[in-house]
Amino acid sequence: MLQVFQKLARTKRASQKSITVPAQSAAMGLVLVLLASVSAGYFGAWVENRRAQDFGIPGNTRVNQQVVLNESQLINQVAKSVSPSVVSVDVTSESAAGNGFFGFSQPAQQQSAGTGVIISSTGIVITNRHVMPKDTTAVSVTLSDGTKLDNVEVIGRTNDNDSLDVAFLRIKDTKGKKLQAATLGDSSKVQVGDKVVAIGNALGEFQNTVTSGIISGFGRNIRASDRSGGASEALQNLLQTDAAINEGNSGGPLVNINGEVIAINTAVAGGQAQNVGFAIPINDVQGLIKGILQQGKLLRPYLGVRYVAVDESFASQNSLSVKQGAYVAAGGSQPSIVSGSPAEKAGLKDKDIITKVDNTDIDATHSLTTIIGTKSVGDRVTLTIVREGKTITVPVTLEAVPSQ
Repeated sequence: MLQVFQKLARTKRASQKSITVPAQSAAMGLVLVLLASVSAGYFGAWVENRRAQDFGIPGNTRVNQQVVLNESQLINQVAKSVSPSVVSVDVTSESAAGNGFFGFSQPAQQQSAGTGVIISSTGIVITNRHVMPKDTTAVSVTLSDGTKLDNVEVIGRTNDNDSLDVAFLRIKDTKGKKLQAATLGDSSKVQVGDKVVAIGNALGEFQNTVTSGIISGFGRNIRASDRSGGASEALQNLLQTDAAINEGNSGGPLVNINGEVIAINTAVAGGQAQNVGFAIPINDVQGLIKGILQQGKLLRPYLGVRYVAVDESFASQNSLSVKQGAYVAAGGSQPSIVSGSPAEKAGLKDKDIITKVDNTDIDATHSLTTIIGTKSVGDRVTLTIVREGKTITVPVTLEAVPSQ
């Protein structure tokens, strides 16, 4: 059964007031010191527990209180260190609405809001594609100290049918403000149960909203649409979290306890679901980030195959000889190999199983999408493929995704 999830950009009326984001900067070293403090805290809690037992006081209660206090302090410091790199994004776009004279549609302005992450002190910001409609006419960002910057341009956004829902902005005039770039982590090291913190412009009005939770799963594939019920988008290889995220959080960071951005928040389950959110692993966009920072434009490397992630269950059901990899298969009416793509030029075929890209195995934490996402346009990679029971290697040169 197809389940539709809700994207997190927030549409609002132009008359709504934008609230600035209060925050303080903190050195990453402080987070590291805090981690040491947490360890010391556990030892102190043990001593306090023994002391409490000597006086007949239930020690477990004191230990639990100390653990909660230490965790709260950790989240507080992580939020303080990352918040200066988080911006609120306000977008003005046009859409045909209403009938004017002689029945012609008249353009109407629409205000929407999301979140972004500063990835370079030169003013480069990453956010979600659906925060930046094609008909965007103006963009502004609000820094954590409340400074509003209006001279912002859209560098580029992925195609609407791309499974990677990202866009990049450039702040052209910082008004003398020094921008703090976020520290990017390694999403391949994420484990289910890891503690995470989400920061974003909740509901498009409550900037710098901080929530915490854990990683609930990874490798999730969903279809997402906005509240209006418009066309849905297929999103792949997402991290799942129970950290509360809401409309307006689109493009905001999901960070680990080291204050590193490991994902970009993008969708939340609607209906009766409780705290089921999804985020794009940061490794999936590393290739794009590299291209943006080095060449100043969005160059999306692609292979050009549609595939199903292989696990033990899928392998058993389809009598496959391998239990992990990317099984090349058609998606509905869409062919398994994109016409004119690098995959077609390299001779890939339907039902090929790609098991490795260069020296990296494709598995639960390293999907084909993720691995290709770390590459750049023009990179030459070697695919290890199982075809009709035989293992072969195929060289492929990655190209830029064709424009729409």
